[in-house]
Amino acid sequence: MKKLVLLVLILVFGVSSAQNDAKRASQYNLGNKTAIQGYDPVGYFSQGKAVKGKKGISASYQGVIYNFSSGENKNAFLKNPSKYEPQYGGWCAYAMGSAGEKVEINPETFKITDGKLFLFYNAFFNNTLKSWNKDEVNLKTQADDNWKKIYK
Repeated sequence: MKKLVLLVLILVFGVSSAQNDAKRASQYNLGNKTAIQGYDPVGYFSQGKAVKGKKGISASYQGVIYNFSSGENKNAFLKNPSKYEPQYGGWCAYAMGSAGEKVEINPETFKITDGKLFLFYNAFFNNTLKSWNKDEVNLKTQADDNWKKIYK
């Protein structure tokens, strides 16, 4: 009887976890099911620049796939994923703060503040990182609030 109860609990947890992962992935900025357009989330911190990841060195975290430039970066991520994941599901931080919108990013336009990775739209003479820097404190507060409304 105990084995049956344990099996049922495992199945329920597995289904619930898969549903949560799918919900999470549906809110994230993913191209071909991969975050940050395939860039290495750890590279922003360890190298201070955007580094393209390799498809052969990848990991999934709660339904979101990340690519890495090295096995070392992958291992660092797996030890503490929340440290490296981009804020607001990888959408433009400025757009999330100013309008509560999901806007694509340029993975090479980023900022690390308080140990968190923020990504920004940068195309057609519109670099939103510059606008973010003009009112970062207020925009970050608004972006945090807007993301909570989007990602419930």
